[in-house]
Amino acid sequence: MSDCIFCRIGAGEIPGTFLYRDDEVFAIRDIHPVAPSHILIITKAHIPTLNDAGSALVGRMVGVAQELARQESVAEKGYRLVVNVGPEAGQEVLHLHLHLIGGRPLGRMA
Repeated sequence: MSDCIFCRIGAGEIPGTFLYRDDEVFAIRDIHPVAPSHILIITKAHIPTLNDAGSALVGRMVGVAQELARQESVAEKGYRLVVNVGPEAGQEVLHLHLHLIGGRPLGRMA
């Protein structure tokens, strides 16, 4: 989709520093981090939400998140993985992405 910011970053139309990239997903730092480590793992294909994705792709995203958590040195102390599904859940960009958040105590979720 030409108007999707994540599609444009993945295609190289908008510059980005890639922390990871393969045929299915790529990872970049969130531009509005909520913790010292806040990385987005994004599908290369334009998939609007988690509801539209297959389990193999979601598993791939989680595997990439695990590796990035080790690289960021947050794997041992702890990190959070978040997928917002739809506008009422806070999904601002309708393109499937997973937030990897860590590097500080995050507290309990409501």
